[in-house]
Amino acid sequence: MSTILEKIAAIESEMSRTQKNKATSGHLATLKAKLAKLRRELITPKGGGGGAGEQGFEVAKTGDARIGFVGFPSVGKSTLLSTLADLPGIIEGAKDGKGRGRQVIAVARTCSLIFIVLDVLKPLGHKKLIEHELEGFGLRLNKQPPNITFRKKEKGGVNLQTMCTQSELDLDTVKSILSEYRIHNADITLRYDASADDLIDVIEGNRVYVPCIYLLNKIERRTVEDFCNKLHRSIAKEFKYALVWGSSVKHQPQKVGKDHVLSDEDVVQVVKKV
Repeated sequence: MSTILEKIAAIESEMSRTQKNKATSGHLATLKAKLAKLRRELITPKGGGGGAGEQGFEVAKTGDARIGFVGFPSVGKSTLLSTLADLPGIIEGAKDGKGRGRQVIAVARTCSLIFIVLDVLKPLGHKKLIEHELEGFGLRLNKQPPNITFRKKEKGGVNLQTMCTQSELDLDTVKSILSEYRIHNADITLRYDASADDLIDVIEGNRVYVPCIYLLNKIERRTVEDFCNKLHRSIAKEFKYALVWGSSVKHQPQKVGKDHVLSDEDVVQVVKKV
């Protein structure tokens, strides 16, 4: 699996270095097609199953629909509605397998509706990251399938019909994408101003289009004093300062007082008065 991830990283790096203009549109389209094929291998590894050494999980489906809560760890998904499919938190890199990410998103792909739970203090950053992770695993949120007709044929080359002016796709770019899939004979009709990503989605044929609702949740913030009281109330009375390692501090460790607000997974060392 590491080989696939290395190839994905190399392609993403090349795409980020490539300027977007008419001259590079065909090359970028080919890179996007290569990326889509590699991500398909992550979604459905060769030989079936979830990949060697991966332990999956399943959420029982009852009733007429499955609704999943998706979000980062400790954003309060469980407290919103515990009877729905509260999926384990995902982290950046989930689509590449970090933190059981592929298993979580695989369950999300089976949902009829997805609630994305966002921390009210940083909603836009989390929203962008989660959407990126889900998109990378073939989920398309609040979108309709591309209005593109794609039909492979035995001979006759590539025939492209456009129903309106195209800003990104022309015959050469379409041929570049199809060539990556070893398709040299096909009829394609574009009924709107489509992108290379839209065409790739149609060719791949494994995209899941799911309605999504975004929820802002205010998480209870705990201070160092709260942490001390959880351990024993006498600790707060004898408190001198604390050393904190984690995302709530700039330096590792950092000396803080009782009012310092902790983040999830912080490590705290309390120093008491002598």
